[in-house]
Order: sequence, then C-alpha cells, then structure tokens
Amino acid sequence: MQALRSLIYALIFYPATVVFVIAGIVATLFGNPTTRWLVRTWTGFNKGLARIVLGIRPKVEGQIPPGAMLIAVKHESMYETLEMVRLANTPVIVLKRELSQIPFFGWLTRRYGVIPVDRQAGSKALRSLIAAGKSAIAQGRAVLIYPEGTRVPPGESPELQSGFAGLYRALGLPVVPVAVDSGRLWPKGLLKQPGVIRFKVGEVIPAGLARQEIEFRVHAAINALNSTAASPQASPRKQRSPSRSPRSPRR
Repeated sequence: MQALRSLIYALIFYPATVVFVIAGIVATLFGNPTTRWLVRTWTGFNKGLARIVLGIRPKVEGQIPPGAMLIAVKHESMYETLEMVRLANTPVIVLKRELSQIPFFGWLTRRYGVIPVDRQAGSKALRSLIAAGKSAIAQGRAVLIYPEGTRVPPGESPELQSGFAGLYRALGLPVVPVAVDSGRLWPKGLLKQPGVIRFKVGEVIPAGLARQEIEFRVHAAINALNSTAASPQASPRKQRSPSRSPRSPRR
C-alpha cells in the first residue's frame, strides 16, 4: 500500500512542479516578492500532499528568528529542502551549481534567490559564496546552508565542509542550527514511509567564534536527532580529542 501511495505522490508532485515552474516564470514579471510567494506556495503544496498521500507530517521544536541569519541545516532528504523554505520565510539558499542550471527550474531558482556553488572551484567558489551572501543579508534575508555539503543517510554525521566556516566568518552573522531526521521516512528512491519528520531548532550561536568552536557547536546541534552524534567519530574534525572543551578551541 505504501508503495502505491509513494507512486501516487510522485505522479502528482512532479507534474504539479512543472506547472509551478511555468507559473513562477510568469510571476517573475511582477517582481521578486511575487516570485517568493509562489515558491512558498509550492512548498506548502508539497507539505499538504505529503501529509494526505504519504501520511508524513512535520513536527517543529523551536522557532527560527526573523531577519538576517545564517541557518545551518542537516540534510537527509528532499523533504527539508522544501519545508525549510516555509519555516525560514523564503531564505536565500546555498545549493550546488548543477541544480541552478536545470532548464527553466534553475532560472527560476536564481530569480527566487539562491547561491550556486561550484564545489570544484576552490577559493574562487568561496569568494562568490561570500559576495552573494552579503547581497542577501543586505536585503534582510536569511542565508540557508547545508554545512555537511550533501545529503547523508540517517545515522551518519560527516565533518562540515570548509566553506561553512569561511561564510560564517565573512558574513559576521549568528547561526541558527536545525537538526532533521527526515531520512528515516524519506530515503533515496521512490518508497516513502508514513510518520513524523522532526525539525529541532537549536539555540542561536553568536557570530565571531573561532573556526574550531563554531564547527564543533554547529555539528553537534544539527546532529541532535542523530543517535551517533555524541560519538567521538562524529566530531567535525576527526583529529580533535573528544575531551577538548568546545569553549576552548585551538587557535
């Protein structure tokens, strides 16, 4: 039965997304606020569809503050990439460049407000990331990033990508960490399972911390729903001693 529901979801969601993309291209003629409203409507549609067809609903612990923030999110499935648009009130999103190059869809994401990142470009990519991030916060929008760099299976907690610390330092923004456990119900592939996907919004982490401390704190917070997060192997820098206090980082 759940396989059938998963198929029905796919047969509705993807054609509907094509319609939303076409409508979004038209919406760009009316300005960025209209474009962001339409994107938010699309994510709300997905939330309702997932609940009705798949039996999946979100449960949010905590609240994301308004305004310019750096929002760091655990990434386990497509679900949070859409749901976070609603929860964070249409933030600018850091994503891999390939997604921004998809015909029509990619153009619409750029009009909405994304920061495409070329993972092979090294320091040049970081400079572009920082410049785009500063432009976003000048508009009063939050910047959302998945600091582990890619989607990971439940239970895994890889180290953070180096670009996160560089962006944090350059933008001078506090960080709102968000833990997610969506991979339990929404793995890769067609089949989805019913249940509750949790979003745990952590305490705001202030700007200006040393690299080791900000990585330690963000890594722990976004893996708060991960049963392996407390193990020494889950630390963002594997050579760090687990006995070292995150308040006393090596500088």
